[in-house]
Amino acid sequence: MALPVYLAMTAGEISRCSQLPEQIAWMACHFSSYGLGLSNLPRDLPEGSILILNDRIPVQDHDPDLVAHQLRESAVNFNASGVLLDFQRPGDPRSAAIASVITQTLTCPVAVTESYAGELNCPVFLEAPRAYQPLESCIAKWDGRELWLEASYAPGTITVTQTGSQYTEKADPPEGLTIHRDEPLHCSYCIRKTDESVDFYFRRTAEDLTALLEKAEKLGITHAVGLYQELF
Repeated sequence: MALPVYLAMTAGEISRCSQLPEQIAWMACHFSSYGLGLSNLPRDLPEGSILILNDRIPVQDHDPDLVAHQLRESAVNFNASGVLLDFQRPGDPRSAAIASVITQTLTCPVAVTESYAGELNCPVFLEAPRAYQPLESCIAKWDGRELWLEASYAPGTITVTQTGSQYTEKADPPEGLTIHRDEPLHCSYCIRKTDESVDFYFRRTAEDLTALLEKAEKLGITHAVGLYQELF
C-alpha cells in the first residue's frame, strides 16, 4: 500500500518506543496557556514526520504571525513532510484567522480539518467515516481538493427504538453475538434484539481498516493519520 499512514505519538510514547514506526506525527503542539504563541513544540523529531497543532487549549489572544513563524521554524528544522491543524472547535473566527495565516506562511503542505478548510487553499483533513458510512459519500463535497484521512477503527452503536434511533461513538457488544462483515463498507458488525430496541454494533477490524485505506488510495487520498495508541 503506497498511501502513507502516519501514527500520531506523544512525546512520552516516542521516548518509550524502542523502534519508531516508519512514519510518525507529533501529537501535539498547543496554543500557549500564558503566551501569544505555541507550547509543546518538539525538541527532536525524525525527518519526514508530520507536526500536529490542535486546539485542546482554545485560541485566545494568540498572535497568528508568531504561531505561523514557530510552526514554520519547527517544520524546517526537522524537515517535516507536512503540518496538520487538528482544530475541533468549529466556528471560532480566531482559529480561522490563524489557520489562514499558517497555510499562507508555511512552505510544506498544511492540512486543515473540514470546519476550517472550506475557504483555504490547502489539503482537507477528513474525520474518519463512521463504520457504516461509505467513504465515497464523505469525500464527495471536496471534489478537486487534496484529501488527508483520519484512520480509525471507528467503533459505534446505533440503537433503534419505537421513538427513533440514536448513535453513540462506542461499541461494546455482549459476548456470543454473530459477527458479520460488510465488504463494500469495510466494516464488521453484530446485532442484538431486545424487547425495547435493536442494537447495531459497528467497528472496523485491522483487516477492515487496511481495505478502507486501500480504497482511500484509489480514490486519490494522499495521507492517512491515526493514533499510535489505537492502531499500532
